[in-house]
Amino acid sequence: MNADVFGENDLEYAVGRLLAARKLTIACAESCTGGLLSGRLTAVPGSSAYVMGGVVSYTNEVKVSHLGVKQATLDAVGAVSQETAGEMAEGIRHNMHTDIGVGITGIAGPGGATANKPVGLVYISVAGARGTVVTHNVFQGNRQQVRWQATEKALEMVSEYVRGLKDKA
Repeated sequence: MNADVFGENDLEYAVGRLLAARKLTIACAESCTGGLLSGRLTAVPGSSAYVMGGVVSYTNEVKVSHLGVKQATLDAVGAVSQETAGEMAEGIRHNMHTDIGVGITGIAGPGGATANKPVGLVYISVAGARGTVVTHNVFQGNRQQVRWQATEKALEMVSEYVRGLKDKA
């Protein structure tokens, strides 16, 4: 798929239709994807009905100040962790007053890896009325491929999450 051209059969359109049909709102907290998920969601005409906003939290300071990630979490497990992704999703949901919050944190590469955290490691979280779910992913490819795969996975997760919600009253 060409990442520069979106069509009505692409995942962001399906997620958009699902959010709009359920009258649900979403906000994104992105680190390694740098706003790509928000960009994909807002590429869909009419997305202002469900996309409320987002934060690119590339630094730990922004994760703490704008998303409510606990400094203790960052100190204990680091920015690239299941716990941080979950706190990012919960924080953006709370701060933007949305039904769904998405948090993405990882190592897109080519640098930044450690022995325990390889390039391509990305934690993705979705928070909402059903609680918070987090996935551990290791994507292959160059920086742009890792970022794209992370947004694909995030969109799939949002779709699954929303399909599992009871209709909004």
